[in-house]
Amino acid sequence: MADRRQQWCRRLRVLGALLLMAPAAVPLQAADAPFYPPWGIDLSAMDRSVRPGDDFNRYASGAWLDRTTLPLDEPIVSLRTLQTDRINERLRALLEAASAERDTTTLEGKVGAFYRSYMDTAHIDALGLTPIDGELAAIRAARSHRAIARLMGEAQGDFYASIYGIGSSVDLKNVGSYAIYIGQAGLGLPDRDYYLEPGFAEQRTAYRAYIARLLSLLDWPDTAANATAVLDFETRIARASWTRAEQRDVVATYNPLERRRLGTELSGFAWDEYLQGAGLGRVRRVIVQEKSALPRIAAIYRTTPLATLRAWQAFTVADNAAHYLAEPFATAHFEFHAHQLLGQAAPAPRWRRAIVVVAGEDCDGERIGCFGNMGFGVGELYSAQYFPPAARDAIEALVANLRAAMRARIERLTWMSEATRREALGKLDTYQVKVGYPDHRHDYSGLHILADDVVGNVRRTAAWDWGLQVRRLGGPVDRTEWYMTPQTNDAYNGQFRDIVFPAGFLQPPVFDPAADPAVNYGAIGVVIGHELTHGFDDAGRRLDARGELRNWWTDADENEFRSRAARLGAQYAAFEPVPGSHVNGELTMGENLADLGGINIALEAYHRSLGQGVAPVIDGFTGDQRFFLGHAQVWRGKPGEQFLRNQVVTDPHSPRMFRVIGPLRNVDAWYDAFDVRPGDRYYLAPDQRVRIW
Repeated sequence: MADRRQQWCRRLRVLGALLLMAPAAVPLQAADAPFYPPWGIDLSAMDRSVRPGDDFNRYASGAWLDRTTLPLDEPIVSLRTLQTDRINERLRALLEAASAERDTTTLEGKVGAFYRSYMDTAHIDALGLTPIDGELAAIRAARSHRAIARLMGEAQGDFYASIYGIGSSVDLKNVGSYAIYIGQAGLGLPDRDYYLEPGFAEQRTAYRAYIARLLSLLDWPDTAANATAVLDFETRIARASWTRAEQRDVVATYNPLERRRLGTELSGFAWDEYLQGAGLGRVRRVIVQEKSALPRIAAIYRTTPLATLRAWQAFTVADNAAHYLAEPFATAHFEFHAHQLLGQAAPAPRWRRAIVVVAGEDCDGERIGCFGNMGFGVGELYSAQYFPPAARDAIEALVANLRAAMRARIERLTWMSEATRREALGKLDTYQVKVGYPDHRHDYSGLHILADDVVGNVRRTAAWDWGLQVRRLGGPVDRTEWYMTPQTNDAYNGQFRDIVFPAGFLQPPVFDPAADPAVNYGAIGVVIGHELTHGFDDAGRRLDARGELRNWWTDADENEFRSRAARLGAQYAAFEPVPGSHVNGELTMGENLADLGGINIALEAYHRSLGQGVAPVIDGFTGDQRFFLGHAQVWRGKPGEQFLRNQVVTDPHSPRMFRVIGPLRNVDAWYDAFDVRPGDRYYLAPDQRVRIW
């Protein structure tokens, strides 16, 4: 789907889950080929001519970086993507087997019909514009701003655009109930900076041409003039919008408002029509996120000519639906979103795109599948066949060890008062572990899927999912809910103080039961520590042991935390992954804090696991060295330049090379393990190293 929907879905999901990583895919090795040599580190990947303190990323993976080229159908290649590729091959087998099932009342039958509907390109091409005729007719028939506002509300289950994003999540100050959150939206480019910064002028020109191209395919009148007007409309919205860094402030983005006051405080927009279109006509209270931006966006909407709003809606419907439409639309979508913005040379194979359409993903790359999919249904099939039950016990044991290590570290903190420490330890004790797949199945019995209607399938699944969100508003909070599907190659820490490890994630190189313990602690152990730390990062620390938004810090402790975090942010802001593009230390703060905390906690847990013993030396590497190499090789990756430029603007995670280098230069044991000395590029004097958790 288009980026305007992607941005909102990701921001709202942060309320319930702090994401760790978003992998891509590369050609698969043989299904059962080992990812590593027996003890877990790929020695052939290393470049030992590089001093570890000059560039530990290259020391651990430089030979691999030199011999690896980007695949044509991806903007980044990484070791983790071999894991994703294995998942995709498994999903392909599952979906193709399901496609033989003709009974669409069963889960397998629905999944198979959805898959067939996207793979039938001859039928899709023959349909042309027909699948979106209804939306286009409704847009042409809209005779007022109010009518357009109602269509915006219907965007929850259709391809329309909206200047506001809306969704339900746990109320941060009443964690026993759900609330409706409303935030800024309306942008088709990846971020407001793309509209406002001189460095993105080329992308703006390409976007205007893309708008005109889609409007031309729709036979919309005055395509050139309307494309310019649409871009100008979105540019004004971008100028009024908050930055991504500002959106990370969970206090500033929590602003409860009675529904009756929407028209007064956010005047200029038809809120009644909008909420009715979204099926929320009875809602009496909402939570406004970017409080100062929303009235400015309403004013822009009020003063924009109706003809421009119609053209914007028509273009966005085509943009959102393009991947499911005839070849001219799909090609235009790929050439702009994936090729021009991210540098991807060729589309992914149709079967792999079909997996994303049916099973969903984190909406990267060509950004299909983040709206209207059967991800949890596919996850049920995947888990039943591929998830090893023993992995649940192994991960729960590791989490217990990591939690004990974090408790010990909190108890030893010299900068934290006893009052804050008690609260922190109480919060740590509430964490629960979710491994593999949800305890409760998603019920798709009421969902209608047809093998010859991919656009309708996407609409119906999106409407089904939104209907679940609306219906749960009056009921209790489901603490068993997952924000990732079981086949996802990722992990997260949620508002329920839950650490979630989907089945797809628990494979090499992140977790390999046969690997050296030092390597596993450097890989999955750091991930566990990372997720634990998210509950105490610059955003997570604002939630208490119940998950409520409450300040449980003394003023002195809060000031000390902010000071230490600011020092870490300054370190990352100095990193320049490509010329002219620096890491945004504020945007990436939470992930950087979690990376640093994860390493420190996992290293202590590894040392605790040795008991009174001493780690053996393997192939000349000590236990600590293998720990740090395990961490570095998990993050091995080679992105294209356009991908990196996009990442530093849009992604709350630092680029991979700095997820290796950035935290390690603040860890004393790394200096000892690799004899890092003054004069090495990334050396920091002991008093300059940031120590928090």
